[in-house]
Amino acid sequence: MTTNRAAVPNPGSESPGVLGRVRVPSLRGTRNLYVAEHPAVGRRIIRRLRRSPSPPDWVLVGSVLALVFIGLIFVFSSSFAISQELHGNTRHFATRQLIGAGIGLFAFVLLARIDYRIWQRLSSPIIWVSLALLAAVLIPGIGHEENGATRWIQIGSLPALQPSEFAKLAICVYVAAWLANKGDEIKRIPLGLAPFCLIIGVIGSLLMLEPDLGTFAAIACTGVVMFFLAGAALRHMFMLLVGGSAVLFAIVVGAGYGMERIRTFFNAEEVAQEAGFQIINLVSTLGSGGLTGVGLGASRQKFFYVPSAHTDGVFAIIGEETGMLGAMIVLTIFAVMIYRGIRAGMRAEDRFGTLLAFGIVAWFTLQAFFNVAGVMRTIVLTGIPLPFLSFGSSALIASMAAAGILVSISRHGRGKMPESADPPVDDEAPTRDVAPMRETKRPRVSPFHSGRGDGT
Repeated sequence: MTTNRAAVPNPGSESPGVLGRVRVPSLRGTRNLYVAEHPAVGRRIIRRLRRSPSPPDWVLVGSVLALVFIGLIFVFSSSFAISQELHGNTRHFATRQLIGAGIGLFAFVLLARIDYRIWQRLSSPIIWVSLALLAAVLIPGIGHEENGATRWIQIGSLPALQPSEFAKLAICVYVAAWLANKGDEIKRIPLGLAPFCLIIGVIGSLLMLEPDLGTFAAIACTGVVMFFLAGAALRHMFMLLVGGSAVLFAIVVGAGYGMERIRTFFNAEEVAQEAGFQIINLVSTLGSGGLTGVGLGASRQKFFYVPSAHTDGVFAIIGEETGMLGAMIVLTIFAVMIYRGIRAGMRAEDRFGTLLAFGIVAWFTLQAFFNVAGVMRTIVLTGIPLPFLSFGSSALIASMAAAGILVSISRHGRGKMPESADPPVDDEAPTRDVAPMRETKRPRVSPFHSGRGDGT
């Protein structure tokens, strides 16, 4: 194609053509257009410059809000007995959860409207702030201890903050940005596997000082999923899984409560009135609802038969009050949210968006699996909350913020454009040419690239 320089309008001017009256991008905006070799690239990138964010994925939005609403109902239902016992007020925990939902809704709407690509530039400050908060938990006078663990920051009469919940979102953002910048270099041990293990190791060390083995397992598994999807070498994944299993075994053996939970898992009936009390009652509570449940708010097991019924055991209360049908509806809503999150990641226009979406989806999926499987006595009870449903203001705010980022990714993803906005390459209609720029190194194609030529 011969470039007609006389037909090139000045940057910032408007010119008619098959694309309509559009503002011509400046030289800086067309730096990487290889129009001389690929005439379709220019039109496609100009099309992207014209494109405004799409409407949000309303199915994703609806599934998130439905889970939050269901969570508010069952937090109140499962907590009013213990709330009355501890605080003399049946609405204490429900009120705190409602406040957390309000803050989370604000974060959800705000982050859904912000272009998610800004978090790639802010990934380093985000992870440093997260590390500082995790370290602050260990400072006497700031960290708040409860049930033998110091996981909260308590300042005066302000509500307690659990930094480990926000660390899950921070690690998703940082690892996604780091993997997106590394590209194929992650296939090399010095530039890929070793730094990745260092990142997870630093976070894990701070978490185990609290201690919080469940959160560490969730963060580590989420990071491994992102590392694999970014294109890590299979031999490195094998090394990572073997080494990670060895480290996990050493932590479980070294931490007395870890081995105690494993022994209780296999021999709960022998210690039914002690360590096995919670496991046995969680399973019996979940199954006592039958097909349709005993009725909303009519649970009997929440009257001190199920410890932590409003946190770890909320799914068991759902099964008791609404039966198998209600439990399956909740799991179906989770499945819809996960599917729409994966869809948003696959339609993302860049590698960072894809990895970030998959990381958030992996976080939600793993936490839901750990919680539900623990309640069903399929795996060892980890104490990990059920996203959007279990009591915990910090967990709810962090989860809704992450869901807002998912919605943002869906808004800025690739969508079907009108036929008139994407003319055929061999169209004989006059088209506007763009002056070729100085040759630069062709950017590396992402393994998530669609092949359409309109994103990297």
